[in-house]
Amino acid sequence: MSRIIALLTLFIPGIFAVIGIKLMRDALFNIVHPIFFHLFIQFFAGLIIFLLGLAFIGGFMVHRDRKRNKIQRKK
Repeated sequence: MSRIIALLTLFIPGIFAVIGIKLMRDALFNIVHPIFFHLFIQFFAGLIIFLLGLAFIGGFMVHRDRKRNKIQRKK
């Protein structure tokens, strides 16, 4: 059961990261979504969404590895 919860915990921020990549790609190809009124704002929003999703996934992995003592101590 805990593996399913961990998978869902990583899946949802992963979807946000994919949406951020799509927004940035659409901004590069001059496709404006109705929510955004300028390409720069769309690109910047996509970048923020992507970085937040990536940071959550990275933080989750570091937390899990520290809990299981798989990260080496700093010398």
